[in-house]
Amino acid sequence: MSEPIAFISHFTVKQGKRDDFARIFQESAQRLQADKPRTLVFLGYLDETGAQVSFLHVFADAESLDVHFQGADERARAAYEYLEPKGWELYGRPSQQALETLQQAAASAGVALSVEPDFMGGFLRVRSS
Repeated sequence: MSEPIAFISHFTVKQGKRDDFARIFQESAQRLQADKPRTLVFLGYLDETGAQVSFLHVFADAESLDVHFQGADERARAAYEYLEPKGWELYGRPSQQALETLQQAAASAGVALSVEPDFMGGFLRVRSS
């Protein structure tokens, strides 16, 4: 049985880059929605000061995460013009390649990657009643 995977990433918005980042975020979200149909959720949240941002990604399974990672290096380079990594959280069991990629990227960025692999169950409601 395939199990969902959630990935949460946390960043500091670079000084003076908030407005530019907000603009490119909207463009990036639209591009991801069009180019990565297997990415079920991609949401961004700013803190009250606009200095910290977190992103929530949800994937139906490990293969969907692998597809999402295609082109991720280029997207990360563009984002790092505006953001500095703070830490990442991974929930679920990605492919070995995706896990190694995340571990290497976290080490390279000097941030922690927490992994909680065992899915217990639950649900994702696509539409509210």
